[in-house]
Amino acid sequence: MEELILKQKHEDMMIYGYGCLRQFPKSEKHTLSAEIRQSMYEIDKHIIRAQKRYFKKTTLQDLDIEIAHLRTKVRLAKDLEFLPFNKYENWEKMIVELGRMVGGWLKKLPTGS
Repeated sequence: MEELILKQKHEDMMIYGYGCLRQFPKSEKHTLSAEIRQSMYEIDKHIIRAQKRYFKKTTLQDLDIEIAHLRTKVRLAKDLEFLPFNKYENWEKMIVELGRMVGGWLKKLPTGS
């Protein structure tokens, strides 16, 4: 059940993120914007893998790493002023929530999973 909530939260975050990416300057549409999109797709792949695998620990750790990469890229977009602070703040909250959910999922795993 938690996996489905995580998937839905991620999809909501992607929709919000796409709205934010639309306002990036043209020069960044195929660079930082594309990398952020790619990170969001990678997170989706890791969520699906984690749902389907019996041994989930490594996949969840990879998911956690990709979420950290996304946070870094979104923060960079804010620092480069491609993203207004209020949109950054909302997006960051969504990313942090995903990270917390993954952390909780990792803690619930039985040892050796």
